[in-house]
Amino acid sequence: MTHQIRSGLAICSRRCGVASLRPSGASRSAASWLAVSLLAAGVGLVSGRHLLAQAGSAAQSPSASAPQAAKKLTASAIQIEPVENGDVSLPPEFRVAVYEHLLEEVSKSGKFQHVYRSGDRAAADAPDLVILHMKVKAFTQGSERTRAVTTVAGATSLDLGVQVTGRDGNVLVDRDVEGKVRFIGGNLRATYDFSKKVAEILRESF
Repeated sequence: MTHQIRSGLAICSRRCGVASLRPSGASRSAASWLAVSLLAAGVGLVSGRHLLAQAGSAAQSPSASAPQAAKKLTASAIQIEPVENGDVSLPPEFRVAVYEHLLEEVSKSGKFQHVYRSGDRAAADAPDLVILHMKVKAFTQGSERTRAVTTVAGATSLDLGVQVTGRDGNVLVDRDVEGKVRFIGGNLRATYDFSKKVAEILRESF
């Protein structure tokens, strides 16, 4: 780099007709300015090449912290067990509605070749069967009449713990799901809302 700067100064001196061995103040200032400019240009060129090399390296190698898509579960068959009462009991009509709506919604999802009811002996032949369990965690029975006259009261909601396990009992999916009806519709419509949400979780997981 120093050799290049000296060569540049020599060439500039010849072109500018500088013949004196003791340059004037103006010549010395010009020479100093030229030296600084050449030095800055050289440093900028080296820095630019370094940055370009870093950018190329980053583009070629993927980031180690890049998020990876979650691997989906696989199963060709699912068996749905009836709702279990926990610390809170769910009225029989709600338990039946949850079960029937869920069978329908899971079948419509198209994620499983076979959807079995509890106790169906054909499920024993499914090589990769998974089993869906539900347990009541909370339940509030509202009033359809109250919902008809106000939008801030009378809501019906049910909160169930949902687990999907393998034959060996290993838990594959574990979620709390809430079904509710706030406005128009009978109280049992909360079971339909719940079933649609569970079917969506299965679509995302399998």
